[in-house]
Amino acid sequence: MNDEERHASEDMDIGEGRGDRHRKAAAAREAQRKAKAAAKLRENLMRRKTQARARRAGEEDPTQGLPAAKQGPPAAKTDESS
Repeated sequence: MNDEERHASEDMDIGEGRGDRHRKAAAAREAQRKAKAAAKLRENLMRRKTQARARRAGEEDPTQGLPAAKQGPPAAKTDESS
């Protein structure tokens, strides 16, 4: 086997090039992004279903959100621009 044949066979053994690795990495990132988004959507759906069940049952929402309205006069505006 001469030098040219050896280099040609080595080039075929290398496998994927930089572009292939880049495409595979981009596809993996895209798949990971979609999986994360799907998990967030499932989490949101479960939370909303729990809230809807609580409302139908007449219970309080167990979520942590804005505090309950306090009794008394509303707070005065401190911003005079509006």
